Amino acid sequence: MEVFRVKSIEQSILDTEEPEHRLRKDLSALDLTVFGIGVIVGTGIFVLTGRVARDLAGPAVALSFVAAGIVCALAALCYAEFASTVPVAGSAYTFAFATLGEFPAWIIGWDLMLEMMLGAAVVAVGWSGYLTSLLESLGIVLPSAIAGEGTTFNLPAALVVLALTAILVAGIKLSSRFNLVIVTIKIAVVLLVIVAGLFFINVANYTPFIPPSKPTPAVGGLAAPLIQVLFGITPVAFGVLGIFSAAAIVFFAYIGFDVVATAAEETRNPRRDLPIGIIASLLICTLLYVAVSLVVVGMQPYSQLSEAAPLADAFKAVGQTWAATLISIGALAGLTTVVMILMLGMSRVMFAMSRDNLLPRGLSKVHPRFGTPYRITILMGVIVAVLAGLVPLSTIAELVNIGTLFAFVIVSIAVVILRRTRPDLPRSFRTPLVPLVPILSVLACLYLMLNLPVETWLRFVVWMIIGVVVYLTYGYRHSRVIRRPLDSR
Repeated sequence: MEVFRVKSIEQSILDTEEPEHRLRKDLSALDLTVFGIGVIVGTGIFVLTGRVARDLAGPAVALSFVAAGIVCALAALCYAEFASTVPVAGSAYTFAFATLGEFPAWIIGWDLMLEMMLGAAVVAVGWSGYLTSLLESLGIVLPSAIAGEGTTFNLPAALVVLALTAILVAGIKLSSRFNLVIVTIKIAVVLLVIVAGLFFINVANYTPFIPPSKPTPAVGGLAAPLIQVLFGITPVAFGVLGIFSAAAIVFFAYIGFDVVATAAEETRNPRRDLPIGIIASLLICTLLYVAVSLVVVGMQPYSQLSEAAPLADAFKAVGQTWAATLISIGALAGLTTVVMILMLGMSRVMFAMSRDNLLPRGLSKVHPRFGTPYRITILMGVIVAVLAGLVPLSTIAELVNIGTLFAFVIVSIAVVILRRTRPDLPRSFRTPLVPLVPILSVLACLYLMLNLPVETWLRFVVWMIIGVVVYLTYGYRHSRVIRRPLDSR
């Protein structure tokens, strides 16, 4: 079956040397770690903490972050082995092509496009909301037609996307330096919030640490979690099960560490630096999330936490209004890097697909001066800017979760397959306890996917069907792997 023909590791690496499609190798382990922190620390730490603590986990929300972090860590170990063994742009798309074949690789690439495109647009809209709020606190009110809820066109969201697109086109090293500055600002804000918050903790707010469980409000129809529809298991709030129900939501806060793998081809020493960047960024962010969640539930009773701005409102509750402006600045910095790195990852996945002729090959041309895939970066920047400006994306944001979890499942399976089919490959980093760790990763990801609503699954299936149609009408007909020798043009 031609559509399941794999692309060898050797050929994937050879393709990276083509003069017109060669990316510049400028990134170090520090750059990759900062990229990972830049894309992970964003909406989750500034918003989700209060929502899940108040509604699902109570003070034990810290354990929810740990549980979600463990799920990501299992997948991260698989990503680290693959990225260091196959240091080629494309992340899970490239990994799937080397193990499962072209059609599964296309499906996962199509999935990653959805994940990163929607993720970048959703976060850009959130960035616009924080900017509007910050300007209002300074006495500057933007017209409702260009910013805020119900706007005709969300101009700030579109403009930030276009500005970040220009930075990405100008070079990966410039992007990494810009990211370093912004990440430094937001980590400084997060650390200041943690340290300052320690002085206002009321230990009584931690009791009970795990509140008694109770049924969540009944959810029916397409909004019901798939696990409820299939097995009759109704999610509960609080208690031990509430911790895991919350983990399915705070998982969104970790989305992005896999984007580090998409920069494999632009890393100077990928076999050493990629595992460091992936695992270090995930570990640092988990520690920050746990610390912030413990501080915020210690400052204010979990039942009184706000959903929109839990950190800022917790400081207001103890008379420290100065924190609201500071946290808004930190949130702006955080969301800026999230948008940029999601767009970076999306462009590299599409670059790899274009280089294989599954998308028009001309899109993968690299800028002769900047060494970046400028055509595809500009195209994606315009699309994300339009989405952020026009489309209300909050109702489909959960597609980002299901897309990411699906990618994790594929990569975890692919690690086991590649161990069997290519045991001869040099592996500078090896996932421990194979196949146990990949199996646990698959099971954990599937459990979180089952906690997502039926409507999210239906939208995901529709997007996949569209992807199949695009592949059969274009990708299959133009594929380098199927239609001609791999070394041809």
